Amino acid sequence: MIIDRVVYKDVTVLDLLAAVIVLVIAVVLARLVSMYLRRALREKIRRGHLETLIKVVYYAIIIIGVLAVLPGLGIEPSGLLVAGGVVGLAVGFASQTVVSNLLSGLLLMIERPLAIGSPVDIEGTSGFVEDIRIISTTIRTWDGLSVRVPNGKVFTSTITNFSAYAARRFEYVIGVRYSDDAEKALQIINRLVDEHPFALKNPAPQVFVDNLGDSSVNIIARIWGPMSDWFTVKADLLWKIKKALEEEGIEIPFPQRVVWLAGESAGQPTDAIPPAGGHGRSSGGV
Repeated sequence: MIIDRVVYKDVTVLDLLAAVIVLVIAVVLARLVSMYLRRALREKIRRGHLETLIKVVYYAIIIIGVLAVLPGLGIEPSGLLVAGGVVGLAVGFASQTVVSNLLSGLLLMIERPLAIGSPVDIEGTSGFVEDIRIISTTIRTWDGLSVRVPNGKVFTSTITNFSAYAARRFEYVIGVRYSDDAEKALQIINRLVDEHPFALKNPAPQVFVDNLGDSSVNIIARIWGPMSDWFTVKADLLWKIKKALEEEGIEIPFPQRVVWLAGESAGQPTDAIPPAGGHGRSSGGV
């Protein structure tokens, strides 16, 4: 019979079919276990840790399946491991970059400076972490581009993780005219911050006059918001502050400069530009 035909050494067609069936079962089992773990643990484990666990279990089942069929194919696992170690050593010397990325990937999974879904900046590449593999990390940038970063670079780079803490601060610099009531402007800004439902009370916001500029009294507003709604709070509050100040007649001035031409009296300023070669002077003012 065909199934009893010897393919090589003592391995028959039946042995090959059995090996294929075992491998298919291993793959199906690995996928089923992965699906079960994802459903059972998605509310109990952080997404990054869960994906790492699923990958480890998935490949562990595949490796067990492969090792299970090797004896039936006339291959001794011990000899394969020795041969694999020699080949791995040769490849390691020939591909130091790959080995470096591999080790860095393992260290990243152990240290966990970032997780899947985290908004990060890695040496100028900003976006969300899409996947953390053994060799590389994939980042989806803010404008939807997919960037593959080698793990060797990720591990040795400065990583800014925007979601490491639950709250994040943003800051406005708001200039008002010298003729306007700066104290009233402070009250308006403080009221809007206090009324906003997502502006945190702890850490407390800070609103104060920072400096007296050439054309405006500059107010600094430092406000904390939840990381999940940080950008929305920042944009919403800025617009509300602008509208509220305008309604009270408080304006954000343009830069202004008073210029006197040579030969003109100091009491008669003009906004004309001094002619070439003329001797003029200028001073900041409103």
